[in-house]
Amino acid sequence: MKRLIIVCEGPTEQEFCKDVLQPYFQQYDISVVCPLIKKSGGGIITWEPLKRQLRNHLFEEGAYVTMLVDYYRLKDPDKIPGWSESLSIQNKQKRMHFLFDQMKLDMDETLRDRFIPYIQLHEFEGLLFSDLSPYQEYFGSSICDFKKLEAVITSHPNPEMINEGPNTAPSKRLMDIISGYDKVLYGGVLAMSLGLQKIREHCPMFNEWISTLQKIS
Repeated sequence: MKRLIIVCEGPTEQEFCKDVLQPYFQQYDISVVCPLIKKSGGGIITWEPLKRQLRNHLFEEGAYVTMLVDYYRLKDPDKIPGWSESLSIQNKQKRMHFLFDQMKLDMDETLRDRFIPYIQLHEFEGLLFSDLSPYQEYFGSSICDFKKLEAVITSHPNPEMINEGPNTAPSKRLMDIISGYDKVLYGGVLAMSLGLQKIREHCPMFNEWISTLQKIS
């Protein structure tokens, strides 16, 4: 069985990997473990400590290593290799691919083949806007503002394009839409209810990442 290590930004991403990705990858004979990032500045990811952790996992015999971190709040040009140059690339998908390439090049040459860089555009919670049905199943109108939720979904070309402003990031929108929104609890429930296939249908960068991980050998 192949071994895949997904280094997660926080408990929301970790629960998603445990509940949704672990069972899915079993059919491809891939065992998934999902440790948290060991060192971050209050949710702000800095590259060098993360790189050290990724390298340590890559030194584990035969392990493939990737990560699930948010593009949201990655602002400092010193955090990710190629960050300053990436800002001139207007197409967000091409910008992400440029950053992935730069992170891979910054990793030891002997380890690159098993390193699959990934940054979620814009935020993990964006994936949860892939469909209305889970919200209708779990929440009543007194808790969830369905009109506001539908307006967010229909006003963006896909959930990954929901922007990353301090008041309009996907997680901030969910806090506004759902009364008493609990990031970890609700995030996991909604993701499981949506199902991986539905998320993949609506989130092209995420779908590409999953397709790449399926092919590890």
